[in-house]
Amino acid sequence: MSPPISNHLVRHADVIVIGAGLAGLTVALEVANERKVILLSKGDLNESASAWAQGGIVGVLDQKDSYDSHVRDTLEAGAGIVIESVARLISEKSQQAIQCLLHLGVKFTQDPLGPLGLHLTREGGHTHRRVIHAEDSTGKAIQEVLLAKAKQHCNIQIFEHCVAIDLILHKHLCGQASQDFQTSALNNRCYGVYALNILDHQVISITAQDVVIATGGVGKVYQHSTNPNSSTGDGIAMAWRAGCRVANMEFIQFHPTFLYHPQESGFLITEALRGEGAYLRLPNGHRFMGDHDPRLELAPRDIVTRAIDKEMKRYGLQYVLLDATHLGAEVLKERFPTILKCCLAFGIDMTKEAIPVVPSAHYTCGGVVTNVDGQTDVQHLFSVGESAYTGLHGANRLASNSLLECVVMGKQAAKKILEYPIEASQAQVKLWSDYVVDDDEKLKIALQKADLQTLMWHDVGIVRTTHQLERAHNRIELIKKEFHQFSKIPIDPQWIEFRNLLICAELIVLSALDRKESRGLHYIRDYATIFAQSSPTILKPNCWASIESLDYP
Repeated sequence: MSPPISNHLVRHADVIVIGAGLAGLTVALEVANERKVILLSKGDLNESASAWAQGGIVGVLDQKDSYDSHVRDTLEAGAGIVIESVARLISEKSQQAIQCLLHLGVKFTQDPLGPLGLHLTREGGHTHRRVIHAEDSTGKAIQEVLLAKAKQHCNIQIFEHCVAIDLILHKHLCGQASQDFQTSALNNRCYGVYALNILDHQVISITAQDVVIATGGVGKVYQHSTNPNSSTGDGIAMAWRAGCRVANMEFIQFHPTFLYHPQESGFLITEALRGEGAYLRLPNGHRFMGDHDPRLELAPRDIVTRAIDKEMKRYGLQYVLLDATHLGAEVLKERFPTILKCCLAFGIDMTKEAIPVVPSAHYTCGGVVTNVDGQTDVQHLFSVGESAYTGLHGANRLASNSLLECVVMGKQAAKKILEYPIEASQAQVKLWSDYVVDDDEKLKIALQKADLQTLMWHDVGIVRTTHQLERAHNRIELIKKEFHQFSKIPIDPQWIEFRNLLICAELIVLSALDRKESRGLHYIRDYATIFAQSSPTILKPNCWASIESLDYP
C-alpha cells in the first residue's frame, strides 16, 4: 500500500501559479515584485512542454512582414473560428514579448543582417520568415533563463514534485457549510489549491487571493504523444470541476513529424526542418505533399498530418520519410544540432539518410474559456498557456504561436492580478482527509489508463467517424463506472492524473460529437466536406453560472 499522508501542511501566498512552463513562469516573474508567489511544479522543473519546444516563437519583426499578415496566417490556419481581435492583440504584442525575453537574457540564434540581430526562420502556414529560435531547442533556452530568474527571486517560492489535487472553493471553507456555492456570484470564486507532495505524501492546503492554471495540455490522453508525461490535463479538469466552461476540445493537434523507431520512444522533429526545405517522401522516394496541397511541406499542420495518415493507410506503411540530406551536412550541423545528435543516438545520420516519421498527439487547441486577461468563469481563477482557450488557435494552431501566446497572455494575466489590492484576510479552509490507496487499485488504474489511451488513439484520432466517437463515449462511460468504484479520496498521483485524463477524454469526445462538420484538426468522415458551424464548441458543466461583469469571447 502507498505510504499514509503525513502531517497536513497549510501555506498562504498572494498568488499561486500551477505549472512551471513558459506561461506560468511569465506570470510568476511579472507579479513577483509586488506579490508573494508559490509556484507548483508537478515533476522536475525542466519537465514541461515549453522546455521541449524545438521550433521557436513568433515575432513580427521584419519590415517586409506585418501584423496584418501574421493575423491572416493565423486566421487561415485556424480554419475560420479564430477570434480575430485576440489574434491581433497577441500579434501586436509579439515584438514586445521578444524584447522582454532578450532583456531577461535569452540567447536566440543571431543574424547580423536580421531585425534586432536575430535569425528568422519560416514554418508551416506562415507566409513570412517570422519565427525566432535558439538553434533547434528554443523552448529549453527560454525555460532555463526564466527558471533561473524565478529561483533567484525572493518573492517566488517553488514547490517541486507537487501535483495539484483540486481547487479550493467556497464549499471547502471552514464555518461556511453551504454546498450551493454556484448560486451566488460572491461564492463563485477560487481560494487556493489542495496539492500533494509526491515525494513525502504530504497534502498541502495553499490559500491565495489569485490562482493561475498553467498546467499545459492533454497529450497523454493519447497512446502516442510528443508531450512530457506531466501533460494529463490537470488544470482543465480541475477548472471544469470548479464550474468553468471549456471550448474547442475536439481540436487536438497531431504533429506531423515524430521520429519513428520500432523499439524505443522517439522525439519530435521540429517543423523548422521543413521550413528550411526538408521534403516528405514515401519509401519509394515519391515526394507526396504535392498530391495534397500546393503549399507542399509548408501547408498547415492539420493538412500535412492528414496527408501522412492517408499515405500510411493507403500503402500500409508504419512511417514516411523526412528527407533533409539535400540541405547539406554543414547546414544541418549548424542549424539543427539537437536533432542531429538525437537521430545519431537512434542510429540515423540525417546528413546522409532520411528520417522515419509518424504523426503524434502534440497540442491542445482548446481549453478553459478565458477573456483576454486570462480570467475564467470563476473569480480570482486564471488560466494561461495551453490549458486556456483564448480564441487564438481556432481549429488548428499556427506553428510557434503557442510560445508567443504564453508570454503575451502571461503578461496580460499578471497585469490584471496587479490591478487589485491585496486582501487583508486569509481564507480558513478544511483540511484534506487522510487516505491510503491500495496497490491493487493502482494496478487497475494503470491498466485502465492504457485502455483509455489506446481507445482515444484509434477512435478519436486524426480521422474520425460518428460511430467511432459514439463507441468511444460508451467505453469512457464504462471506464468511469469502474473507476468510481475505487478510492474516493485521490491522494495518489496516478489516481489524480487518471481522474483528470478521464474528464478530458470525455470533453474531447463530447466536443467532437457536437461538431457535425470537418474543420481544421477535427476531420470526421461523416461530414468531410460540410462547413456549418462557424463558432467554437463550448461545453458548460452542470454547476456553471455566468459572470456578467467579465467580457468573454
